Amino acid sequence: MGRIDFCIVISVDGANPNGDPLNGNRPRQSYDGFGEISDVCIKRKIRNRLQDMGESIFMQAEDKVDDGCKSLAERAKKNKDMQNALKNGNEEKYTREACKSWLDVRAFGQVFPFKGVSVSTHIRGCVSIGTAKSLDVLNIEDIGISRSQNLLASSGKESSTFGNSKYVVNHAAYVAYGSIFPQLANKNGFSSEDAEKIFEALTTLFENDSSAARPTGTMNVQKVYWWTQSEKGKQHPPIKVFKTLTFKPRKEYPFFSVEETPLPDLKPLVYEI
Repeated sequence: MGRIDFCIVISVDGANPNGDPLNGNRPRQSYDGFGEISDVCIKRKIRNRLQDMGESIFMQAEDKVDDGCKSLAERAKKNKDMQNALKNGNEEKYTREACKSWLDVRAFGQVFPFKGVSVSTHIRGCVSIGTAKSLDVLNIEDIGISRSQNLLASSGKESSTFGNSKYVVNHAAYVAYGSIFPQLANKNGFSSEDAEKIFEALTTLFENDSSAARPTGTMNVQKVYWWTQSEKGKQHPPIKVFKTLTFKPRKEYPFFSVEETPLPDLKPLVYEI
């Protein structure tokens, strides 16, 4: 498998794509006002989609636990092959079994520094994803929320009003870039079939992801560009591949335009909504 580069374009209209807990959960912004969706957030959504697709995932969200394990340490201890490797002090086998067991480990990497474990190993992931950045300065709307709720069961008349705020981004497009590196893929046992699953997860990133912050239809994957380079042919550097796309913000849906100048010997697979 040669190196794979990819680009994902996300439209946002009336949603909080990635709240910042250190800033009142306002949508993340750079110092100059452009929006950001962190790489951690994107990887979380990919993991959720892979799990929905039936894949084994190590870093499971609390509300999506499917193996009864209450912690990462418990999940690792439940793997008999990993525990046998641990008893023998075989870090290489421990790493190999972890990659074999969970797709997100061989894709994104993982650290296993659990208390009482003599083997503390770090697995480098072969899938690299950068922060998604908006094409224009964000237009953030602050929506006031209030509700009245009976607090005491003994009286139907007593009630209290709660006030809160909800932040949404209107009319924005975000772009993120990533790569899959074959050297690390081979080391982790990450296959071409695994890469295809990552592609599918990217194209369906917001399925089963609706919430009060992200109502259905307010966030959509508009395009995914997927460049697969020949294993033995000329390898174009990622920056050269990414520069074949020039994005500009627009006020009309889907809030971006793109100019494509493809390389003669490298045509992308393109998913479009």
